[in-house]
Amino acid sequence: MPDATLDFELHRRRLDNGLDVVVAPDPSLPIVGVNLWYGVGSRNEREGKTGFAHLFEHMMFQGSKHVPKNGHFDLVERAGGSLNASTSFDRTNYFETLPSHHLDLALWLESDRLGFMLPAMTQEKLDNQRDVVKNEKRQRYDNQPYGDWLERLLGLVWPSDHPYTHTVIGSMEDIDAATLDDVSDFFATFYVPNNAVLTVAGDVEVEHAFDRVEHWFGGIARGEEVPAIPGNLEIPIPMAAPQRVEVVSDVPLARTFVGYRIPPVTDPAFAAVDLVAQLLGSGRSSRLYRDLVRTGKVRDAFAYAFPLSGGASMLLLGATGLPDADPAELETLLTDSAAGVVEVEPAELDRALALEEARLAQSLEHLGTRADRISMNTQTFDRPERVTEELAELRAVTLDQVRAAGERWVAHPDRAVVTYIPEAG
Repeated sequence: MPDATLDFELHRRRLDNGLDVVVAPDPSLPIVGVNLWYGVGSRNEREGKTGFAHLFEHMMFQGSKHVPKNGHFDLVERAGGSLNASTSFDRTNYFETLPSHHLDLALWLESDRLGFMLPAMTQEKLDNQRDVVKNEKRQRYDNQPYGDWLERLLGLVWPSDHPYTHTVIGSMEDIDAATLDDVSDFFATFYVPNNAVLTVAGDVEVEHAFDRVEHWFGGIARGEEVPAIPGNLEIPIPMAAPQRVEVVSDVPLARTFVGYRIPPVTDPAFAAVDLVAQLLGSGRSSRLYRDLVRTGKVRDAFAYAFPLSGGASMLLLGATGLPDADPAELETLLTDSAAGVVEVEPAELDRALALEEARLAQSLEHLGTRADRISMNTQTFDRPERVTEELAELRAVTLDQVRAAGERWVAHPDRAVVTYIPEAG
């Protein structure tokens, strides 16, 4: 098998205000990736205040003290770069890729909205972005077939007092009730240097990059200590009892989603469960495709292991039935096929590892993705160098460990199931 090590030069320092900085030089292309990863996601939201992390992803592009509304997009795109942001359960990230001689532009923009966002925050901007988020929810969740599947499944997989029990987009009632003081307090609590990782990757000289980071970010005051994640993270893995719900809805075909509670991404056991997900759902040689799709039993099927860090994570399976199929059979088809991973053969594991190696290696060739994974490994594992070791960690998982992971986390009845049944025509 090919070498599973990917070597990247990495340099890490922490500013006096707590900002964690990693520089990863790579002169192969005249571009630079700037990635700012904040340790705030939907897991940090309290009851009655859900959706704030995602709302702030939108608010952060509405201008800061020295940057006009939408100026971030305008300036980066005029420089020939690209940019975006995303919010998840565990983090919010902001990132730019642009010609390397525009490094100062990206750093200035990110530092201005970290250090000088509050003076530019207005009721008008809040009202505008509140409407944008509500429209996003209508388009992506409310008015889509099966659109509320994740909300339903999370409510079954997690107890009501667990921070993952609500979706990232949150409650529209909470968003409607949010005041300018509420969102200002949220920003002041979580958007602080000591809750962030800044990665600079690409065509940069190491000391120059650290100097420019210090120039733009060094004067921003350290924040208070970030509050502990609310709720109860001490929950049994796997689930203590099965949970099921059937939803009769205006959907074209029956579809079933199955969620298993599994170890968090920070647990050494996660690597084996992640490989189980690859074996089940990655490519046309996967077990779900082989057992269910190719044999004409379902229309499609998939598997995915969520890499979550808050006490536990989730393995997701799903399948869409064929017309006139019995919806009650979908769960059995899925779970029986998944349980078969306890008998996985060496050649199957080799194929899954090869696919995962290719996927990860290809993703790290993209400078922006590389910077993002460095930020993730820095914040989640406190080890930026882990980005060079992820493939080796997967390669170290044995066949017996994969079989044991399938036996312990998948081949049991304690799971959450959401099944959509088409309305009678």
